[in-house]
Amino acid sequence: MCLAVPGRVLEIAERDGTRMAVVDFGGVVKDVCLEYLPDLKVGEYAIVHVGFALQRLDEESARRTLQLFEELGLLQEEFGDPWEAAAAATAVSSAKQEEER
Repeated sequence: MCLAVPGRVLEIAERDGTRMAVVDFGGVVKDVCLEYLPDLKVGEYAIVHVGFALQRLDEESARRTLQLFEELGLLQEEFGDPWEAAAAATAVSSAKQEEER
């Protein structure tokens, strides 16, 4: 699943001619492109999808949404460590194979 997740802008810089930000998604920090929201400022919130800030969002809405995503386990699903997920999937597969023997 690929969610549009609210995040808070921590810093803004231009990289290779592209306006980029470091954004905090409830404890997970990622780089985000700001080309669709060129006037977004540090401290503001935005909805981010596949690495692009798409829409400005008020702080209260952002916090409520992040809390709901956390409660549903969607933040871990969206931002979880892919290596950890692959290892867990391999462990489950190996356990099933052992049971079948």
